[in-house]
Amino acid sequence: MDELTAEDVAAFLMDHPDFLARRPDLLRHLLAPTGPDMGQGIVDIRERILEKLRGEVGRLSDQQQLLVDTTRANMMNLRRVHAAVLHLLSCRGLEAMVQAITGDLAVLLDLDGAALVVEQPEGPIATIGPAGLGMAHHGTINRVMGRADVALQSDILGSVEVWGHQAGLIRSQALVRLRLGDGEEAASALLAFGSAEPETFHPGQATDLLLFLSGVVERVIAAYLDPAW
Repeated sequence: MDELTAEDVAAFLMDHPDFLARRPDLLRHLLAPTGPDMGQGIVDIRERILEKLRGEVGRLSDQQQLLVDTTRANMMNLRRVHAAVLHLLSCRGLEAMVQAITGDLAVLLDLDGAALVVEQPEGPIATIGPAGLGMAHHGTINRVMGRADVALQSDILGSVEVWGHQAGLIRSQALVRLRLGDGEEAASALLAFGSAEPETFHPGQATDLLLFLSGVVERVIAAYLDPAW
């Protein structure tokens, strides 16, 4: 086989312009062209590779910052939920508990609203109950929730059935179905958290903290309804 010449290599590279992209390991053996003899239209391949690497480093840096910001937000939410649980456990009596849910949780969780709605048996809605407790007609919760036990909704208009006079403020919400009590006498209820920001809650968010908090609410109320529970 005849010895390859520079012209042979040049011709091969022109016929296969993606060769070095497929064999980047060869780049470390090459010297970049420098000096006045570099010629017109000559591309410094190593500079192109460096530009690509800089872009990759920038992208990874952005991803790292996003991860840090997300972790901080998750830790902040965790601390808020812990504070909310401790506050609920400090309540004395059912009325104080309901007032804490509907009046204090929104502040502790940095939201714009929190509501507790209980369905009444078929017939007129009772008007006597702990202050702040929402009363709803039988079937309301199924109509609001469908078959779901948890619903995260963005860019919505708050429902009067859930939020009452606060409905116009709510643009995104998290809803959790509750059952208060045991057996046939258990009441269907709804725990709702709302925000004036359309994207504070949205489908796809994790619900573990929400379910934990709602589980605490469900159990504490059950204990007040039945001291032997």
